[in-house]
Amino acid sequence: MAQNTPMTEAMYYLLLALTRPAHGYRLMQQVNEASGGRVSMGPGTLYGLLSKMEKDGMIQLQQQDERRKTYALTPLGRNVLKQEFERLQMLVNDGKKAQVEQL
Repeated sequence: MAQNTPMTEAMYYLLLALTRPAHGYRLMQQVNEASGGRVSMGPGTLYGLLSKMEKDGMIQLQQQDERRKTYALTPLGRNVLKQEFERLQMLVNDGKKAQVEQL
């Protein structure tokens, strides 16, 4: 993922969920909880994103047993999450400067 390229909500919440290693079903629950129910991720979306993020070096398979794969963030993944968090904070701060909340 290129630096300063906005990511989708699903990607952002999945990286947030991966700040603690977890398996697929638990990740879907954590995304739903962290987003207050705004982002509900099904298995197709989840495993598509996990595959892409693993290929891009943002996450790695940490453990695998017969039924579950546990994933964790890599240092690159942590950096990408931090950059996106900072980008989102700048957007909110710019909105505050423009007094958007008074509209």
